[in-house]
Amino acid sequence: MKKLMAVVALGVMLIAVSPLAAHAHGGAVSAALALGAFATFAVLTAPFWAVAATYPVAAAYPPVVATPVYVAAPPPTAYVTPPTPATPAVQREVIYPHGRHVLYGDGVTAAYRWVWVPNPPAPPPPALTPPPPQR
Repeated sequence: MKKLMAVVALGVMLIAVSPLAAHAHGGAVSAALALGAFATFAVLTAPFWAVAATYPVAAAYPPVVATPVYVAAPPPTAYVTPPTPATPAVQREVIYPHGRHVLYGDGVTAAYRWVWVPNPPAPPPPALTPPPPQR
């Protein structure tokens, strides 16, 4: 009975929210079509509502609770940790003809940073020796 009253209340609300006949281009015709559509829906779905009210789903299928199963834990086994893979080699120097960039830091505890190290100046050219005396 409560479900029937809920359906009727829902229908009344839908009709109350529908556009007024003065705003509809068909006037009373569009309101009549809306009421007819709602009545058709109510008539076609009434058997389903009656069955749902008579046979509630919760009563038809009582909850099934499985009994807990206790299993003994397996005996502990020796676990050998695999060796950690070697970190890939990082190129720490980029060499140019006039100097080089050196990478400092490890990226984890200290941030990476590139430092420019210029090459030392070229040594002066060797002194010219005087040519041997000519005879």
